[in-house]
Amino acid sequence: MGIVEEAHNVKVLGSGDKFIILAHGFGTDQSVWKHFVTHLLDDYRVILYDNMGAGTTNPDYFDFERHSSLEGYAYDLLAILEELSVHSCIFVGHSVSAMIGVVASIARPDLFSKLIMVSASPRYLNDVNYYGGFEQEDLDQLFDAMSANYKAWCNGFAPLAVGGDMESVAVQEFSRTLFNMRPDIALVVSRTIFQSDMRQILVHVTVPCHILQSKKDMAVPVVVSEYLHQNLGGISVVEVMATDGHLPQLSSPDIVIPVLLKHIQHDIVV
Repeated sequence: MGIVEEAHNVKVLGSGDKFIILAHGFGTDQSVWKHFVTHLLDDYRVILYDNMGAGTTNPDYFDFERHSSLEGYAYDLLAILEELSVHSCIFVGHSVSAMIGVVASIARPDLFSKLIMVSASPRYLNDVNYYGGFEQEDLDQLFDAMSANYKAWCNGFAPLAVGGDMESVAVQEFSRTLFNMRPDIALVVSRTIFQSDMRQILVHVTVPCHILQSKKDMAVPVVVSEYLHQNLGGISVVEVMATDGHLPQLSSPDIVIPVLLKHIQHDIVV
């Protein structure tokens, strides 16, 4: 195993000719795909990895400068593909990893046959003629709460993000992976994500994009999926799922898995 693979806890599973990469969002790790992976193993080579800063990674490898932008994570992704000698893949990115996939696909469109975006947003802050769902004051309060008492913040944020009470298995799972992050790293990562604005680069995406979105998501309003559809440079399609929450693959796998498989197996008809 190479240095990059080891740092990102890369796993390659399954059999088949095509590669699928499953990339997780903030506060989770590759385990967020646990309900989905088994459905792919007979037909695909599945690559799982952890973003740097996830609780499962060595915090010493987190580069506060490199990982202060989504480009840093995109270069991590491209390094993984290079080390594994992957020349083409279907990329499934959840939340921030959808935008990481966008950046990587602009740099190397030849490596991506399609991007499947789950709960993706190019900007979380509201702006003139743009509704991202948050005001700066909301984000400042979020960052302050994280700084003041990280564990208490995790316990409050998890049910809001997942959608559900604290007793649900999905909420408990997200709380666990969220709390596994080192608090100072979690704060930097959350700032990088929530203050990002990727709208200007969407036009440069040429890879087909499948945009999957929960009908109710505290982090990403449904209108954002339509914004992506209208502004991506290549062909795209949107499907709004009858799910609640920002991590539907964890909280509603029975609904999400068939949708994911459909978009993996079928290309966009122009």
